[in-house]
Amino acid sequence: MTAAEGKAVKNVGLFGHGGSGKTTLAEALLFATGAINRMGDVEQGTTITDFDDDEIKRKISINAALATMSWKGTGLTVVDTPGYADFVGDAISAVRVVDTCCFVVSGVDGVEVQTEIMWERAAAVGSPAVIFISKLDRERASFERTMEDIRDTLGGNVVPLSIPIGEEHGFSGVVDLISGKAFEADGPGKSREVPVPDELAEALEDGRGRLTEAVAETDDSLLEKYLEEGELTGDEISGGLKKGVRERTLVPVLCGAATKGIGIPELLDFIDGVLPTGDELPDVTGTVPGKDDEASRPRAKDAPMCSLVFKTLADPYVGKLTYFRVFSGVFKSDSTVFNSTHGKSERVGQLYRVTGKEQTSVPQLAAGELGAVAKLGETFTGDTLCDKDQPILLPAIEYPVPVMSLAVAPKTKGDEDKLSTALGRVSEEDPMLTVRRDTEINQTLISGAGETHLDVVVEKMRRKFGVDVATEMPKVPYKETIRKNVESEGKHKKQTGGHGQFGHAFLRLEPRERGEGFEFTEKIVGGSIPRQYIPGVEKGVVAAMQEGYLAGYPMVDMYVTVYDGSFHSVDSSELAFKMAASKAMKDGFSKADPVLLEPIMDVKVTVPDAFMGDVIGDLNSKRGRILGMEPRGKMQVVSAQVPLAEMSRYSIDLRSITGGRGVFSLEFSHYEEVPDHIAQKIIDAHKKEQED
Repeated sequence: MTAAEGKAVKNVGLFGHGGSGKTTLAEALLFATGAINRMGDVEQGTTITDFDDDEIKRKISINAALATMSWKGTGLTVVDTPGYADFVGDAISAVRVVDTCCFVVSGVDGVEVQTEIMWERAAAVGSPAVIFISKLDRERASFERTMEDIRDTLGGNVVPLSIPIGEEHGFSGVVDLISGKAFEADGPGKSREVPVPDELAEALEDGRGRLTEAVAETDDSLLEKYLEEGELTGDEISGGLKKGVRERTLVPVLCGAATKGIGIPELLDFIDGVLPTGDELPDVTGTVPGKDDEASRPRAKDAPMCSLVFKTLADPYVGKLTYFRVFSGVFKSDSTVFNSTHGKSERVGQLYRVTGKEQTSVPQLAAGELGAVAKLGETFTGDTLCDKDQPILLPAIEYPVPVMSLAVAPKTKGDEDKLSTALGRVSEEDPMLTVRRDTEINQTLISGAGETHLDVVVEKMRRKFGVDVATEMPKVPYKETIRKNVESEGKHKKQTGGHGQFGHAFLRLEPRERGEGFEFTEKIVGGSIPRQYIPGVEKGVVAAMQEGYLAGYPMVDMYVTVYDGSFHSVDSSELAFKMAASKAMKDGFSKADPVLLEPIMDVKVTVPDAFMGDVIGDLNSKRGRILGMEPRGKMQVVSAQVPLAEMSRYSIDLRSITGGRGVFSLEFSHYEEVPDHIAQKIIDAHKKEQED
């Protein structure tokens, strides 16, 4: 049964730091609902949602994966998202398409950095949230300590709905604060009621009081009754809880141990009874394509169809698989839809409902459902698909800018075309990856979220597309310039059988301000160089500048004037004057006090206060200049200018310094002279390379 046939559908995303237990929780939910008959294991690589070869090898989630199931008549799609910073793109996409964000927090490790980052993302889009404290059966697990950490770190109106029976290896069940009953796991998807332990009687009473108070604060009429009577009925608590979650004025906390099934039926009952369906949430809003006019759609199946693409998978055999969320209307198989992002119609084949890597054909998907379709030619992550007659353009998904780059080249000669194809396909499915050809350094660069992200991209190209690539850190696009006015002479004279070659030019070289570029002029008097040979002189000047003088980098920021010369009526030619000008330039460079220039980047680093000293010290050690500091909420933004040569591995350094809590952006600013001792190393390395 589908949403189009009347069944309630809820989409819940699992978010949190890597290792917090998201994939295991997804597996436990599948097992408890009967969608699978045996729980897989992350360590053994047998889980439903970690099915990619790289995920199995690394034992981490790299892609967002869907898990479709049903509980007590409610259709449930769980989106298991990556928890490591290098793969945050899929988690960012998932926030946009789920109805509720479930944050999984380890009862051992507490709130970690990626949980904080995704918490802020969810808050920015107003998504309802719930927290599940996992791994309470592990050594060093503590419910109370974790709750305190959640309150301190995430803030907001956070309130427990359950408390654990026992701790660590003695953890055996949960007490439901709404019903006041205690439950222990009793097989897949089942719990049995047990007496509330005497030692938890006080905690139960205290917890129920806090819950009632928190629920009362979600509604003025409930608050008035609570202040007058001191209590609320069960129905009032349930109703206030639903309203508080839907409006994000209240964040419930549940707990359990996924591997033992403890707390899992209670979580499923909570999802079924409290969490909102898509049609209970505000209308989805966007714009009219090509205009600034706002447009909106009710999240109903009888509205015009509109969907958002949140993931693309490229496969060399199956082709492209496009994942989407239907926000309104009904998306039908074998139909034509309009891609309002690119203004093109797309022919749609078979639609699928997805669990892990398994795809089930369906005739249609209605408002509130997540699904996939194969082989769309013009559609990519972030695109809107809708009815052509009533188009709408949903806001694009915004991703962090790449922070690390690698230069890539095929290991096998002749594989350039295969590399180009592989890069195109991989970048199609990964919105956090950018690919570009840098003509200044003559390298193909891939840029992404970090070292592990780029390692996975390289491995994927080898495994999926059969292209082995060599990688290295990108070259720094140094440049060269001059600091003195000089005049120079170049003569090219060669006698061979028949016509010889003769060109003779005098040049004046003058430095310009940084960033003003190159300008060529001629001031020939009396026809000492005929006009038809002046273009040859300019070509020789440009060629010499491209070749450089100190370390093989292009020369910039100078005036070059040809002011005199001589010619031969028979032997002179444009080519001869090109050779003469090139010689004159090299002579001029040697006398004009040449210097090496390096790119300087504007750097903005956002970090918690606690790491400010370490971050500033590290930037100073990288020859950086601190320009200022600005508070932004609980964070500080450090502005600095740092040479690009010092920033190639900064994403790794910053992650190490801040435990992953720091983020940064880079933007080119200007060129500056390289300090003499560093410039000499670059020049010596170039000379050695030339000799080799």
